[in-house]
Amino acid sequence: MRILVCGAGGQVGHEVVNRAPGFGLVALGRNRQQLDVSSPEQIAREIQEQRPGLIINAAAYTHVDNAETHAEQAYAVNRDGAANLAAAACQAGIPLLHLSTDYVFAGDARAAYRESDHTAPTGVYGASKLAGEQAIAARQPAHLILRTSWVYGVHGHNFVKTMLRLGRQRDALGVVSDQIGCPTQAGSIAGVLLELASRYARQGTLEWGLYHYSGQPSCSWYDFAGEIFRQAHELGLIERLPQLSPILTAQYPTPARRPAWSVLDCSRFEAAFGLAPRDWHADLGEVLVELSRLERRPLEAGVRRA
Repeated sequence: MRILVCGAGGQVGHEVVNRAPGFGLVALGRNRQQLDVSSPEQIAREIQEQRPGLIINAAAYTHVDNAETHAEQAYAVNRDGAANLAAAACQAGIPLLHLSTDYVFAGDARAAYRESDHTAPTGVYGASKLAGEQAIAARQPAHLILRTSWVYGVHGHNFVKTMLRLGRQRDALGVVSDQIGCPTQAGSIAGVLLELASRYARQGTLEWGLYHYSGQPSCSWYDFAGEIFRQAHELGLIERLPQLSPILTAQYPTPARRPAWSVLDCSRFEAAFGLAPRDWHADLGEVLVELSRLERRPLEAGVRRA
């Protein structure tokens, strides 16, 4: 089956395209330059020309802070883009798998969020993503929305790669310790999306609806950073362990408010599909090993690393 992957230039979309052949699927990866999801005409033309059997939407405006001053751009992608894809998928008679976020919640809970819990985004990014969820549900019954959190991976910009860069530059770092969430590897998200697409290709249906999927267990950014540095040091990615200090969110102000609590309850997804959340410690190890391999490659080829 051919699947149209929107947002193929991002962390998850990149992994979906790379891993699709292993699931017996042909991924038609499109980045934002190749396919603007805010354009219904471009989407219609792409579906007409390529005839995909399913759409995976990993396209999103993810600059959380910039969204506060660029709301129109955020809504154009996160709400209108999702609506356009859902309408086109419904017209073509194909399902839509869509990624969403923990930012749809206020972050003031103390129990893991379930799909049925009250949503109350505190910023433009979360509000635009929630509007996208609602637009999809209103336009295409054959949809599966997957909320996830704290995404990191080999490709693109993320917390893990930022920590590695800072760990090489500084002897000491302060990292926020009062925000709790679940780090989730982009490759693991791609894997479950492709497994669902593969099941749909075989069965012709899925248990449609809204689900949560994230790494386990929960931790703080401070805890996550400590494990990143520990594993990276063992692999030789950093020469020394920087001195880490816990800081409060108030000591690191940002334009957009981050949820203090981003823990997702994934039991509904596991019950429906038999796919358990992965341990982020092991997933982190896979990413760091791959980053180490990629860094060694230019050296082995005789190219000096800048």
